[in-house]
Amino acid sequence: MPKQRITKEMVVNAAFEIARADGMEQVMVRNIAERIGCSVQPIYSYCKNMDGLRRDVVGRVRIFIQEYVTAHIREDDLFRSIGRAYIQLAKDEPHLFRIFILHEREGISSFDDLYRAEASPETAGFIADELHISVPEARKLHLNMLIYTIGLGTVFSVTTPGISADEIYAQQEIAYEAFLAQGMDK
Repeated sequence: MPKQRITKEMVVNAAFEIARADGMEQVMVRNIAERIGCSVQPIYSYCKNMDGLRRDVVGRVRIFIQEYVTAHIREDDLFRSIGRAYIQLAKDEPHLFRIFILHEREGISSFDDLYRAEASPETAGFIADELHISVPEARKLHLNMLIYTIGLGTVFSVTTPGISADEIYAQQEIAYEAFLAQGMDK
């Protein structure tokens, strides 16, 4: 029987699946080799260090999350449904949510930097048009909701047996209304 050729893609896929099921702390050479069904040698040939492999896994997590959120948004209520999608992600994929939230972000020294890194440039304009507010107000609302949703999602992903999704969504809606009202008062 010919030997299976192990590729870098196989290694990254296995590492991603381990991270998804058990968390990034379980992404170890031994576990990857076991999942692929090979010795540790091919894994070491692709992974000079685990930091590079973990960066590849974070990249896969980001792609997964983009696809997940896109699949869970509603065109008729885009802004709210994106926030709800992140909360649902925290429930359905708690390990991936934590990896996404907790991975190191370089070059971030202000909330403005964070917003530019995490939000697409046209988002504030879209929100402004949808809610009939100014672009600066929309940007502030979006940043506040990003921060708040990250916090809610983190709570959701680390509680056992877990806060109900309805309670989380209600809290998210309260924050949305408060942040929107705050922006309208000015």
